[in-house]
Amino acid sequence: MLRSLGQRPVTGSDEDPRVAELHTAVSQLRRELAALPTDFPDRGIAEDELASLAAMASGGTPETLRLRGSLLLIAAAIGSVSALARALRGVREAVDLFGEPPRT
Repeated sequence: MLRSLGQRPVTGSDEDPRVAELHTAVSQLRRELAALPTDFPDRGIAEDELASLAAMASGGTPETLRLRGSLLLIAAAIGSVSALARALRGVREAVDLFGEPPRT
């Protein structure tokens, strides 16, 4: 994670470091979920929402409200699968980099 390691993006890079962080965190959770040998009822929901987050990260700066909605669905779908807790925390921290959604 760029921020947690005190690193900054390479000068001249057009990519938002928050988006890069999100992409990295989502990729990590997707890999860990794919490697998980056990199945659970809402695995498909988690996989679909992770794919949505990956698409948002690939499309530029995503909307904070959509990020938080996907994060909530992923957290609910994964539930108490403790093997994924660390990677899920990484996704949450990456989403937090985008700040709070605007209040309506």
